[in-house]
Amino acid sequence: MREPVGLLIAAARRRMKRAVQVRVTPHGLSPQQFWVLIHIDEAEGPSLGEVAARLRLDPPTASRAVTQLLRRKLVKAEGNRGDRRRVRLWLTPQGRERIAVLRRVAADLRSATVHGLTRDEEEELRQLLRKLLANLDTLPGV
Repeated sequence: MREPVGLLIAAARRRMKRAVQVRVTPHGLSPQQFWVLIHIDEAEGPSLGEVAARLRLDPPTASRAVTQLLRRKLVKAEGNRGDRRRVRLWLTPQGRERIAVLRRVAADLRSATVHGLTRDEEEELRQLLRKLLANLDTLPGV
């Protein structure tokens, strides 16, 4: 009997989330905070909307993660504070002190996820997952 695609994706997601959690909890971060911090470093001054879009988070979830990082003084917001769309996010000195080790964690996680896949297989997997997401976006209530 063939396994439903949804079950395989859900199992992969749970394992990926657990792998991230085990590696970032010792750094005092949640998985979402970790990926937001990594993206802010890689994107060099993204807006909150750009963080949400890149990480495929809903805006309130992205906002909560950023707010926690702001409170912990790992991230700073610069720009027009009256218009959150124009605010850019940057690592603080404390965030920059921690980012080198976190970059290695991110690289290890990303590498482990696609270990054993050829570049073509990896790209095909991306395309198939994007197609699956687009299919799900057509469902009512999604």
